[in-house]
Amino acid sequence: MTIKKKMILIISSVVAIALAALIFFKFYFVFGEGVKAGELNYVVYKGYIFKTYEGKVIQSGFGKGKGTNAGSIQSYEFDFSITDKAIADSLMRCGSRTVELHYKEYLGALPWRGKQKYIVDKIIAVR
Repeated sequence: MTIKKKMILIISSVVAIALAALIFFKFYFVFGEGVKAGELNYVVYKGYIFKTYEGKVIQSGFGKGKGTNAGSIQSYEFDFSITDKAIADSLMRCGSRTVELHYKEYLGALPWRGKQKYIVDKIIAVR
């Protein structure tokens, strides 16, 4: 093997490893985990090619600010995807109830995993 072929092989290997590491960290590395609570707005099964479960929780709270907005009630929306059909089916029966959901946050979304980078993997409580 000549020096030129060895250099091409080494550079190709380094580029392939770097690309694999980038894809892993962007789409498969769990960046964060947590629990969100709020009123379940909806859970739907939708998509053109990849059908995924998508949902939204409305979190209400008091806003911070000055003047007329100080202490007013605001709502925050938590959009998420669900990969487990059993969890999605359970949540579909809990519309407009207060739920606590455990989620994992990824740096990027994959089409077959869902539209969102937040993936709900557990139901903690339903009230």
